[in-house]
Amino acid sequence: MTHPLHPFPFKEASTELLVTVDRQSNTTDLLAQLARRSPWTPLYAVRSGDGWSDVTAGDFEDQVKVLARGLIASGLKPSDPVAVFSPTSFEWSLVDFAIWYAGGVTVPIYETSAPAQIAWILADSGARHVFVADGGRRRAVQTAAEEAGCSPSIWLMSDDGYGPDFSDLRLLGEPVADSLLEAHRASNTLDTPASLVYTSGTTGRPRGCIITHANISVLARNTVPVLREVIGENGRTLMFLPLAHVLARAVQVMCLVGRVQIAHVSNPGTLMRDVETFAPTFLLGVPRIFEKIFASTQRRAENTGLGKPFAAAVRTAVRWSELEQERAWYRGPASAAPRIPVRLRAAHSLFDSLFYRRLRTALGGSLNYAICGASALDPQLTHFFRGAGIPVLEGYGLTETTAPAAVNVPTSTKVGTVGIPLPGTTVRIADDGEVLIRGIGVFAGYHRGGPVRHDRAEAAPFDPDAVDGVHLDPSTVEELPADGFLRTGDLGRLDDDGFLTITGRLKDLIVTAGGKNVAPAPLEEALRRDLLVDQAVVVGNDRKYVAALLTLDEEELAVFASRHGLGTLTLTEAAENPQIREHLQHVVDEANAAVSRAESIRRFTVLPTALSLESGHLSESLKVKRDAVTHDFADAIDALYAPETAST
Repeated sequence: MTHPLHPFPFKEASTELLVTVDRQSNTTDLLAQLARRSPWTPLYAVRSGDGWSDVTAGDFEDQVKVLARGLIASGLKPSDPVAVFSPTSFEWSLVDFAIWYAGGVTVPIYETSAPAQIAWILADSGARHVFVADGGRRRAVQTAAEEAGCSPSIWLMSDDGYGPDFSDLRLLGEPVADSLLEAHRASNTLDTPASLVYTSGTTGRPRGCIITHANISVLARNTVPVLREVIGENGRTLMFLPLAHVLARAVQVMCLVGRVQIAHVSNPGTLMRDVETFAPTFLLGVPRIFEKIFASTQRRAENTGLGKPFAAAVRTAVRWSELEQERAWYRGPASAAPRIPVRLRAAHSLFDSLFYRRLRTALGGSLNYAICGASALDPQLTHFFRGAGIPVLEGYGLTETTAPAAVNVPTSTKVGTVGIPLPGTTVRIADDGEVLIRGIGVFAGYHRGGPVRHDRAEAAPFDPDAVDGVHLDPSTVEELPADGFLRTGDLGRLDDDGFLTITGRLKDLIVTAGGKNVAPAPLEEALRRDLLVDQAVVVGNDRKYVAALLTLDEEELAVFASRHGLGTLTLTEAAENPQIREHLQHVVDEANAAVSRAESIRRFTVLPTALSLESGHLSESLKVKRDAVTHDFADAIDALYAPETAST
C-alpha cells in the first residue's frame, strides 16, 4: 500500500493522516463496535490444558462490563486513576478495558518494581484502586501504600480467595444499571487521559506521561492500514513484553483494530513452547529477544557439529537480504539492476533446508513478520532473520510518543533504519542532530502529581494547563513548544526517502578530554554481536580515551569454558581468565575496525557480575541504565584510566 510521504532533504519527513476519528469517541468504542458487529471474532486465546481456548469479542466485552460495573459500584468516578501491578496476562488486558469502560485512567506498575517505586507511583498518581496479580504483590502494594500515606482499594486479578478479588468485584457491580455503565464509558473523549504511564527511565525518578484516548485510538486506526500484512484479520500474536510498557498496550489496541488474536505469556520460561503451540503470525519483541533466538540457534548448530555450515548459512542469509534490499531500492536502468547470483540461490536453498526452515518451525511455523522496538537491533541480525524468511521490522518511539512514531513497513523497508513516520506524524532533525517528533502519538504532557480525576460526568475539552483534571507539569510547556515538536533526546538522521536512522542519545554522547565526540551505541552494538558478551557500556566522558565495561553471557560462558577446557567458571573467575580476555580483545579489535583511532576503545574491563533488572542496571525494556552503571562501577572505570591498567 502506498501512502503520501513528504520528505524534506535530510531535515524533515512526514506522512499524511489516513483516518480521522470523531473527537467525542474514545478507545472503548473500538471494542464496543466490534462486539456489536462481529461478536464471534476471536480476540484473545487463553491457556486450556495443552492447548488454547478462544475468547471472542462478545465474551471479552461481557467480562469487561462486569468488572467495570464493580469498579463503579466501589466508588470509581470518571478520570479516577486505577493502578495495575501484574505480569503480562489476559487478565491485564481485561482490567485495562474495564478501567476504561468505567471511565478511569489506567496506571501501569512494572511487575519488577520495588516497594519504594510502587509507593512513588501511588503517591504521585493518586491511584485509589490497585489491581494485583497475586497475594505477594498485594502485600507489596500494602507496604508501599503505607509508605506513601495512602490506602487504595486492592483487588486480586483472580478468584483465589486471598482478599477482595474478581468474584467480589462482580458481585459488587450487579446492581449497577446499564445506563450508568454507559454514562461512565462515554464520559471520556479523545482529548481525555486514558493512561498515566511512568517512564521506566534510564536516569532519574520516573515521570508520569499523560497518554490520551486520541494517542491510543487514533494512532491504532492509522497504523494498522500501513501494517495490514502484519496486523491483519486472521493474524495471531503472542504477547510477552510487559503490558506496563506503552508499546505492548498500543500494539494490543492495534490488534483489536486489525482483528488479530492475542495470547499472553506470563512466564518467559514457557515462551518457546507457547510459540510452537500457538503458532503466531507475527511477534513483537525487543533486540535482546532476537539476539537470544539467534544465539540459541547458533549454539544448537555448534553442539551438533554444524558450526561452520551455520556460519556459512548466516553469511548467505545476510547477503540474500542485502541484495533484496538493493533490488527494492534500485532506480537505474533495468539492464543494470542487481541480480541474485545462481550460486547464492543454490546456497540459500540448501541452507533453507538445513537451518532456516528449522528456525521458522521452532518459532511456530506460521511467523510472517516480527516487529522490534525499544532499542536498535544489529543490522546484520536483521538481515539474517530476513534472509532466513522472517522479516524483522524495526520501529522507533518513546513513552512520550505512545511508543511507535516511525516504523519499517512490509512494502517499504530499509534495514539499519527505524523506518518512515507513521501516518499523522512528522519527524524533524534539529541543527544539533536531535530527533524532533510531532503528531498523533505525542502525549499531552507530564503529570505533576496529585489525583488524576475530575468530578464531572462529562469530559472537559483539552486545556494546556489541566487536561481534564490531570495536573500538567509546567515544564511541559518548554518540552512541548508552540510548534508541537517533542524533543526526544535521541540523535538521528533522515535519508532522502524519509527513513530515520537513530545514531545515539544526545545525553549519552561522549566528549573525550581531547574534544572528540563519540556516540557509544554503534560500538556497544558491535561488541554485543559476540555471543560471549551480554552487555557493553562504553565510557570516556572527559577522559583521555574511550574504554568499555563488558559483562558475560552466563550460558555462552559455560559453552566457551567447556570448548576450551576451562572447567566451570564463576563470573568473577571468568573476568580474569587470560583465554577469555584474549577472546574479548579480538572482539574489541573488530569493533574498533569500524571507527577512527580517536573513537576506538583503548582498554576494557570485564565486570564480575551481570547487569539486570533486579540489580537496577537495566530498564524494563532491557536498556542499560547508563548513569546507574557508571555510578555503581565508578571504581572499575577509574581503574581503566590508571597508568598500570593493561588492556588484556
